[in-house]
Amino acid sequence: MIKLETKRLIIRDPRIDDLESHHKLLSNDKVMYYLQDIKTNSLEESEENLLSSIRDSESEQRKFYFFKTIEKNNLNHIGDIGYTVTDSTPIGKFVHLGYFTYDKFWGNGYVTEAMKEVIRFAFEENNVYRITTGCLLENIGSERVMQKCGFTKEAEHIDYEWHDGKAKTRVEYRLLKSEWEKLICEVK
Repeated sequence: MIKLETKRLIIRDPRIDDLESHHKLLSNDKVMYYLQDIKTNSLEESEENLLSSIRDSESEQRKFYFFKTIEKNNLNHIGDIGYTVTDSTPIGKFVHLGYFTYDKFWGNGYVTEAMKEVIRFAFEENNVYRITTGCLLENIGSERVMQKCGFTKEAEHIDYEWHDGKAKTRVEYRLLKSEWEKLICEVK
């Protein structure tokens, strides 16, 4: 069971007793606006999603490292953050990172704080070499988190994704372990 901590957050593997908060998050229209492909519409769908995550977290060939983000001071569920292993190579894992948070927590720096810790875990403890992430260009807050965490913009795909009845532009970002190590040295 993975459990990470920051100044304000506990970032941990999912548990079965997370079902109520898991469903509340995954079925929230506002939170899942940009993630329609994983939004759930019933408690049963949310339960299967959670059980699948738990089973994967216990697997020797773990592919999904998605964590619950919890406020330390009152144990409120803020959202989820993590990554999917897309390839395992001789130089390390290639992963794609994502996150979603209850809107009442937007703008408080929680996602940036959680992402920095998940990145540290990925590079220092989980043999990750390359992290990619991205969002629709109109999702300014999400893109800003990527920038604050040191990601480099690699692409801007014009009219790339069909979303909410129109073609929208998507941006893609990356962070290599060597780039992260350089950022860490600059901060010290």
